[in-house]
Amino acid sequence: MAKIIGGIGTSHVPTIGIAFDKGRQNDPDWKPLFRGYEPVAKWLAERKPDVLFFCFNDHATTFFFDHYPTFALGVSEEYRIADEGLGPRPIPSLKGHAPLARHIARSLVDDEFDLTIFQDLPLDHGLHSPLTMMWPTKPDWPAKVVPLVVNVLQHPLPTPRRCFKLGQFLRKAIESYPEDLKVAIVGTGGLSHQMIGERAGFNNEKWDLEFLELIDRDPERLARMPLEDYMRLGGNEGAEVIMWLIMRGALAPGARKIHQSYYLPMTTAMAVALFE
Repeated sequence: MAKIIGGIGTSHVPTIGIAFDKGRQNDPDWKPLFRGYEPVAKWLAERKPDVLFFCFNDHATTFFFDHYPTFALGVSEEYRIADEGLGPRPIPSLKGHAPLARHIARSLVDDEFDLTIFQDLPLDHGLHSPLTMMWPTKPDWPAKVVPLVVNVLQHPLPTPRRCFKLGQFLRKAIESYPEDLKVAIVGTGGLSHQMIGERAGFNNEKWDLEFLELIDRDPERLARMPLEDYMRLGGNEGAEVIMWLIMRGALAPGARKIHQSYYLPMTTAMAVALFE
């Protein structure tokens, strides 16, 4: 049977990927960020998951506002790297685990989570900008991914409670898969930031650190919070941290955070947390 071995919460900022590709890991402005991911990379190298289930949002790259699904699950064997205006990043296409993805789709629909199913679509930085910090890309990715695109752009958004419940049913789906697989769950987004309006450039370090504590010790409290509180405390785009709740809901209740890094060098607070 498949087993969930842990979870990762991470920011997904396009400049992370650009800095990585340009070899800026030891630049003074970037070094604290890259160092924060080293324990996560070490954990993945030691634990060797067969699959990363990745919750992220597409940034109007593959899905646009004329057709933006609430939850879209990829069931392909392979995913191209999206061109977000500067050409595709020089990294390999991602390998998918189609049988597991289709099993998850059936299980979630049976449990009344209505999904959009997609194939043969490219994936943007929401997935691969943090992934290159944690997984080596040469000569190829060490294992496979199952991508879940979550709408955190166009209202109405899924509620925090809905995301947490989705994680709980995702756990049920994965653990009912008959093949022996090790699966790690990744939730992306945030932390606090706002790119538009009167509060453009907004950050809230106090809320970021409180969120990082609550996602470990009291995720139910985060699930009970209205989406408007996430926006008030973390900024309009900072509300995308509800995707971390999918990851946290998929973990066993006794899972605990074993590593955390937080860095605020620019308009977006960047963080990574590892749960086991």
